[in-house]
Amino acid sequence: MSNVLSFFRQPIVVALFLIVVLLYLGEILSPGFATGGQILRLLIVASLLGIVAAGQNVVILGGREGIDLSVGGVVSLSAIIAGNVMNGGDAGILPAIAACLAAGAFFGLLNGLGITLLRIPPLVMTLGMLGVLQGLLVVIRMGIPSGRAAPALSSFVTQPLVFGIPGIIWLWIAIGILMAFMLNRTVFGHRIYAIGSNEHAAFMAGVPVRLMRIALFMISGMFAAIAGLCLLGYSGSSFANVGEQYTLTSIIAVVFGGTSLAGGKGGYTGTMAGAILLVILQGILTTVNIDESGRQMVFGATLLLLMTFYGRGRAMRA
Repeated sequence: MSNVLSFFRQPIVVALFLIVVLLYLGEILSPGFATGGQILRLLIVASLLGIVAAGQNVVILGGREGIDLSVGGVVSLSAIIAGNVMNGGDAGILPAIAACLAAGAFFGLLNGLGITLLRIPPLVMTLGMLGVLQGLLVVIRMGIPSGRAAPALSSFVTQPLVFGIPGIIWLWIAIGILMAFMLNRTVFGHRIYAIGSNEHAAFMAGVPVRLMRIALFMISGMFAAIAGLCLLGYSGSSFANVGEQYTLTSIIAVVFGGTSLAGGKGGYTGTMAGAILLVILQGILTTVNIDESGRQMVFGATLLLLMTFYGRGRAMRA
């Protein structure tokens, strides 16, 4: 009996159960909410969130109260960079990808250096970086939509690619597989868990803790950049605060998936389920005409509720 109860208390099982419940509730509130086409649209949006949450996941797994609050700014900057490089032409896709990844890695590097060399707490460092990015975005475009997505990018994100499923969803699945392999089958992944569980012990065992932490924030920046690029393909154009919504929701998705905010415990599979759950919840809130400020209040309350339910200890698992 205890084993059965333990199984149903796993965060990923809870998330999957709530996904089914919310889909049923959405269908009651708005007939057609749980149709195949609508579910695909929800999965496209969940893919964008899930990609951002992949970077957030590795930062949180690395421990030391690591949370990247700058991801929303990197998403916005990446979308603007990609829109201006492409400017509606397919020839600009590869240069846009390179520019976005470089920008994401650069700001992730700055976060990592500030945290490891200057010993600035991650929350403070990444919050400060978010402010820098928001100011930079205002200076660049004054909040005015800028640039256009290439037709091939928009098609990849929104149109069926294989078996009637859009390319962005296949990309997210590939990221999920790569994340699972990296975390469970590579030395780098094992080192992430090691520094998240006990940074001092990992250092004594020869793990390059500072370099690892810098790498984690660079990975987070690059995943946020990829999400910004894909978000441009989804929306068609970019504006200054397009990525703002992902800062809080990426953290909630990671916590809902069972990753401990203390670090060292968790995985990405649960985070994927958490991202889907949040997007369905957002769809229901939109259906009942709750505006953006109301949705943010609900998401904030959800995070507090999750922390109350799971606790901040190291016993949380994916």
